[in-house]
Amino acid sequence: MRAALLLLLVATVSNVVAMATDNEIQLRPRSTRTEPAVARNGMIATSEPLAVETGLRILKQGGNAVDAAIAAGAMIGLTEPMSCGIGGDLFAIVWDAKTQKLYGLNASGRAPYAATIEEYRRRGHRYVPIRGPLSWTVPGCVDGWAELHRKFGSMPWAELFEPAIQAAENGFPVAPKIARAWAASRNLLRQWETSANTYLPNGRAPRAGELFRNPDLARTYRLIASGGRDAFYRGPIAERIVAESRRLGGLFTLKDFEDHRSTWVEPVSTTYKGYTVWELPPNGQGIAVLQMLNILEGFDLKSMGHNTAEYLHVLIETKKIVFEDRAAYYADPEFADVPIAALISKKYAAHRRRLIDLNRARLEVPLEDPRLVVSDTIYMTVVDKDRNCVSYIQSNYYGFGSGIVPDGLGFCLQNRGALFALDPKHPNCLQPHKRPFHTIIPAFVTREGKPGFCFGVMGGDMQPQGQVQVLLNMIEFGMDPQKAGAAPRFCHFGSSTPRADHHMTDGGRVGLEHGIGEEVRQGLRRKGHTLLPPGGAFGGFQGILIDHKRGLLIGGSEVRKDGYAAGY
Repeated sequence: MRAALLLLLVATVSNVVAMATDNEIQLRPRSTRTEPAVARNGMIATSEPLAVETGLRILKQGGNAVDAAIAAGAMIGLTEPMSCGIGGDLFAIVWDAKTQKLYGLNASGRAPYAATIEEYRRRGHRYVPIRGPLSWTVPGCVDGWAELHRKFGSMPWAELFEPAIQAAENGFPVAPKIARAWAASRNLLRQWETSANTYLPNGRAPRAGELFRNPDLARTYRLIASGGRDAFYRGPIAERIVAESRRLGGLFTLKDFEDHRSTWVEPVSTTYKGYTVWELPPNGQGIAVLQMLNILEGFDLKSMGHNTAEYLHVLIETKKIVFEDRAAYYADPEFADVPIAALISKKYAAHRRRLIDLNRARLEVPLEDPRLVVSDTIYMTVVDKDRNCVSYIQSNYYGFGSGIVPDGLGFCLQNRGALFALDPKHPNCLQPHKRPFHTIIPAFVTREGKPGFCFGVMGGDMQPQGQVQVLLNMIEFGMDPQKAGAAPRFCHFGSSTPRADHHMTDGGRVGLEHGIGEEVRQGLRRKGHTLLPPGGAFGGFQGILIDHKRGLLIGGSEVRKDGYAAGY
């Protein structure tokens, strides 16, 4: 084994495993703010407590990782409704213990057939609106659940919805950080009567610890539990959504729902110092992680020191370069020629690495064709007793998505369509039945053909940046999953996005989390970086490390969220 792997495992074991007098390993079933969870049989980590408990209950009942992810996904759509739900999309990477193989699921939805650039321009739009019915794409979540269950599920479909149905009918206590996010969206929800009726009982957002009930969502879940995915796409739920679309001037028809299908895709990978890191190909942004790692592998990051000005400078400059490629090339490969192999190649990374000046921030990044050089949420991870693994992410995009709850259904519809460009020359331009560029990305790490680390970081553009920082914290600096996720992070803003120009003019802005000191801030300023005031959003991490030697699962969960990692 390489020194990096030994360092990681030694640091992990020394931090999380206490030895009892009989020389047996002392397990810690739940993570804390400073220590990871340690368990033998199964584990789940996500951002909301009831979702964690739901997934853990399914594992203890004999369900596998996919069963637990679906049940927890239904629960968190109820309990963290601003972040995700059945009005949104999901992506997943599954390690199947039986076949010893990774599978990728793209369960993102497509634009309505009536959605054309000409129609949006006729309505006076230069960009796809951020909120409202014109930001809608077909929700892919339910079909994603159905595909996961069809291929890997072991428990009856209907049983997986019962915990969420009971919580929706009887009520659940709202978690503190979720309550704050809920309150921040109150003005949005008040714009639509159906949204306010669902999510602002008594005219306000529920406070932390208050019980919230959603009987409409309970009824919707019962329809899905009894009727399967067709209840959503070919039955009363689709009919209700389309009726709401007609009432509000949207573009949905029943055919948009009838024709929706998720797609099983081959995950793509690169290596970093002996580890193989896996992501899903576009229309998501997962390959940005692979591109960043390829560039960073050429630097001696460990010698720079963790979160020093020199270290952060290299990461920020790498992010700028990769996000220029993201803006130019990432799109639905069914509609655009996306040069995936070229973008994630080591040769292209070496070429782009030359753009980094170790002493000065770059204000503009040139765009190149990689083929000429090379010849957005909640995240959840589940591992079961057989070491089936699910790296799983689902999202509404913005908080409460489009802001609109179809009458009587109990969930809001996403606003992923806002990521389309209305420039017909752009690969991510709006077209009928096309998937938009997507920000949500599950991740997975293997070592010598075995599952090693199942993880993700939610948070829009922060996701690739956060994934890279967590991986480097573990591989370069030997942190366990909890410490790797809790360490202060940076977030760079201002690189191009699919709806912006391809070139930056000012180098963007850098947000630094509390815990990164003034000396580092001054060092970055001297290199030419423009810093934002302290504070802001830095994503939400969850991860489970598989220690095959000791037969342990070691889980970390985002201290910036309400949830935790738990196992048994």
